[in-house]
Amino acid sequence: MNIVITGASKGLGKAMAVEFAQDKQGHHFFLCARHAAELEQTGKELQGRFPRTAIHTKTCDVGDKSSIREFATWINNLTGNIDILINNAGIYLPGSAYGEADGNLEKLMEVNTYSAYHLTRLLLPVMVAAKKGHIFNICSIASLNAYPNGGAYGISKYAMYGFSKNLREEMKPHGIKVTHVLPGAAFTDSWSGSDIDPKRIMEAADIAKMVYAAVHLSPQACVEEIILRPQLGDL
Repeated sequence: MNIVITGASKGLGKAMAVEFAQDKQGHHFFLCARHAAELEQTGKELQGRFPRTAIHTKTCDVGDKSSIREFATWINNLTGNIDILINNAGIYLPGSAYGEADGNLEKLMEVNTYSAYHLTRLLLPVMVAAKKGHIFNICSIASLNAYPNGGAYGISKYAMYGFSKNLREEMKPHGIKVTHVLPGAAFTDSWSGSDIDPKRIMEAADIAKMVYAAVHLSPQACVEEIILRPQLGDL
């Protein structure tokens, strides 16, 4: 399969790439991230661990529409078929709606919501033409439940969830599946240096396994929503 993953150099994005690559089916990956060195290292690591795969990487700032357009053009020049698109890239900036830094909302919307909207629109033509494909939009538990000091982050994740739900309805007649993924806290690099017990929250691989499983259903079945929380509940 041809698999596109944004925000793939670490965290959930990397975990999902590993989950698909380790089935040894020789998938082709098209991965992007902001930081070139991290992305290059991840690409080399994946290619070394899974030699049957083809790992293609390109630096992309998903908060910049022109950079997204370049990434999409690069993909379309390399392949005429996309089986899976995982809109995973996202950032977190702390703050409440009334007290956070000016510009937080714009930045978070650009990265967490607009990026998925723009990339999906640019890649959909080949998926619609093929009448198949699966799009995963990585939302958040924050897409469902407001919480104190959620601020612009919560707003952006609510918007991402709305985009994904609308896209699901629009893609039904085209044979393209859409799944909203709403994970709670999972241990990734963003928790490094914190005092959180890794056993208190989920592993990134937990989310990756659920995404992988959702792909491997019959064509007439679609997992619309995946909600995962730590066993002891949200933090």
